[in-house]
Amino acid sequence: QVQLVESGGGSVQAGGSLSLTCTASRGYFIMAWFRQAPGKEREGVAAIDSAGYIMYADSVKGRFTATQDNKNAKSTLEMNSLKPEDSATYYCAASRFALRVDIRLSSSAYTVWGQGTQVTVSS
Repeated sequence: QVQLVESGGGSVQAGGSLSLTCTASRGYFIMAWFRQAPGKEREGVAAIDSAGYIMYADSVKGRFTATQDNKNAKSTLEMNSLKPEDSATYYCAASRFALRVDIRLSSSAYTVWGQGTQVTVSS
């Protein structure tokens, strides 16, 4: 069964905002966000651990904000100043165990995934 569920995707014009939510049935040490556009590699967007330490991809720093609560059983990704190149399917991933900082934005580090939610940004 699906262990993580994403919600909040939709369509927005460039410069607008969307908020995504990932909900889990239990707490995780790390919750992370990835995105994948058609024909492109899956890209790490943000990762947050239970202590509140957050990492962001350079492409979203200053525009996106990740949060967690409920002992890291829930994560939100606030996306502001959206650009057409942000259009993608956004996935939530989680790790029960600690991961080295240098791999927390690598998709291969995770085995627990949500089904994805679509984000479309028009010009």
